[in-house]
Amino acid sequence: MNYAVAHPSAGRRAVLTDAIPGAKARDAALVLAGAALTALLAQVAVHVPGSPVPVTGQTLAVGLVGATLGARRGGAALLLYVLAGLALPVYADGASGWSTVWGPTGGYLVGFVIAAWAIGAMAERGGDRKVVTAFAAFTAEQLIVFAFGLVGLKLATDQDWGWVVHNGFTIFILGGLIKAAVGAAVLPSAWRIVRSVRKDG
Repeated sequence: MNYAVAHPSAGRRAVLTDAIPGAKARDAALVLAGAALTALLAQVAVHVPGSPVPVTGQTLAVGLVGATLGARRGGAALLLYVLAGLALPVYADGASGWSTVWGPTGGYLVGFVIAAWAIGAMAERGGDRKVVTAFAAFTAEQLIVFAFGLVGLKLATDQDWGWVVHNGFTIFILGGLIKAAVGAAVLPSAWRIVRSVRKDG
């Protein structure tokens, strides 16, 4: 398979993990690994005074998982993560259960699933192979998370929209741009390594 051109599925280009041989067993392992990575980075949490929403590594995990696994597997990995958190302490700060889903951060959890699918779809169209497009894809992924997150924050707190936007989005802009920059650096570099290995092989 030539990973620089097309994937055999109609209209879908390969994503990074398509370079791993196997099929169903590989996909199951990748989905589980994506959920585990998100759970791990969720524990990297910094609380911001005045906001019920912490800064975490989750949105970076969502972007990396979605882009490397593709839309279907990426969305499934984040759905598995959200469902696992209903029983296991895998949300930010080791939180779990329906109280978290219905709380101030619940909208962000829903957004994770949609955003992972979306950035996976962008990667399947080659959006992760160049720095500029990868940065745009990671930025779009985070905006999707924030869109769902702000609605959930509004419903959970019943604060005015000015408070919601400030405490649920504005204070996270710089961190979001840094995460997008990390994704824009990592993914095109990973593609260069994959191409080099395949060429040498």
